[in-house]
Amino acid sequence: MKTDTLDASENPLGLGERFRMLNWGFVAVVAAIGGTGVALLYSAGGMAWEPWAGRHLSRFGTIFVLMIAVALIDVRVWLRIAYWAYAAMLVLLVVVEVMGHVGMGAQRWISVGGLVVQPSELMKIALVLALARYFHALTYEQTGKVLSLVPPILLVAAPVGLVLMQPNLGTALLLILGSGALFWVAGVRMWTFAVAGVAGAGAAVVGWQFLHDYQKRRVYTFLDPETDPLGAGYNIAQSKIALGAGGLLGKGFGNGSQSQLSFLPEKHTDFIFVVLAEEFGFAGSMLLFTLYLVLIGYGYLIGLTARNHFGRLVALGLTTTFFLYFLVNVAMVSGLMPVVGIPLPPVSYGGTAMLTFLAGCGVLLSISIHRNVRIGRHGTA
Repeated sequence: MKTDTLDASENPLGLGERFRMLNWGFVAVVAAIGGTGVALLYSAGGMAWEPWAGRHLSRFGTIFVLMIAVALIDVRVWLRIAYWAYAAMLVLLVVVEVMGHVGMGAQRWISVGGLVVQPSELMKIALVLALARYFHALTYEQTGKVLSLVPPILLVAAPVGLVLMQPNLGTALLLILGSGALFWVAGVRMWTFAVAGVAGAGAAVVGWQFLHDYQKRRVYTFLDPETDPLGAGYNIAQSKIALGAGGLLGKGFGNGSQSQLSFLPEKHTDFIFVVLAEEFGFAGSMLLFTLYLVLIGYGYLIGLTARNHFGRLVALGLTTTFFLYFLVNVAMVSGLMPVVGIPLPPVSYGGTAMLTFLAGCGVLLSISIHRNVRIGRHGTA
C-alpha cells in the first residue's frame, strides 16, 4: 500500500491555478468582517475617517493583499519554516523584555523597521506551526507517551512565561487554550488533560500571589462590579449600559450615546463590539456572530478535509485561536469574564492583531488550496 506520498509532486500547481482554487467564500467573509470594522471605527471616531477608520481601512487593504499572497504559498513551506518562525518570535519576545515599549501598564511592543509590533500576537501563529510540525512527525502511539509530550510542553511554556512577564495575562491565556486544543486534535490522551487541569488549578492558586494589583482588581471587579463603579469597574459598567441600550435593532448608525459621548472606554479597540451592539442592537450583533461562525466553520472544514496531518493540525489550531479571540472578547465586554485586554480582529483598531488574524487566514487558504498534498512524517514526499 502506498503511504505518505505527495500527489502533486510531479505536477505542482501553477500560480494561476492556485489563485483559481482560492476559497472565495472564505475570502468574502473575511472582507465582510473587515468592512464591518471600518464602519464601526468610522462611527466611533465621530462619523469621521480620522483618527481610526481611514488608517484601519488602509491597513486592512494592505494586509488583505498579503493574506492572498500567503495563501498562494505551498503548504510544505510552512512545514519547513515552522521551527524557524517560532524561534524568531521567541527572540522578539526576549527583545520585548529588554527594550520594549510600555503601554496600558505592560511592556508588549517593539519597533521593527519603523513599525511598532506586538510579538506575543505573532507568536500565536508561530506556536501553532511549531506544535503542528512536532505532532505531524509522531505516530498515534508515540503521542500517548509521556516523554513525547515534554518537547511540546516546553514549546508552549517558553512563550507563555515571557508573555506573563510583560505582563499580558490575556494573551498568555489564549496561547495556553489554543495549544491545548491542538494537543487534543493531535491525539494526546484525555488523562493527560485531567492531570494538566489539576496542575493548572494549583498553579493558579500560587500564581495569584504574583499578579499585579491592577490584575487582581479586574478579578474583584468581575466578581462584584459595584465595588468600584467609578474606578476599576467603570469600563465594564459603561459597556453593560451600552449593550442594554441597543435593544433589538439599536439606536442607529452613529447614534450610540455611550460611544459618541465618549463614555465608553477603549471603544476603538477591545470594546468595539459594544459600539456595534449599541448602534445596531441584538440584530446587528447576531449578524457579526454569524459572520464569525461562518468563518470558523470554513476553518474547521478546511482542517477536516486536508489530507496531510500537518495541514489538519495547523488549520484546526488556527481556527480554534480565532474562535477564542471572538469568544473571550465578547465574554469580556459582556461582563461574563474579567477584562483581559483581548481585541476583536479584524474589527478592532490595531495593526499587529489584524496582521496575525489575516496571516492566519492566509495560511488556512494555503492549506485549502493544497488539501490534496500528502506529506511524509519527516516532511518528505
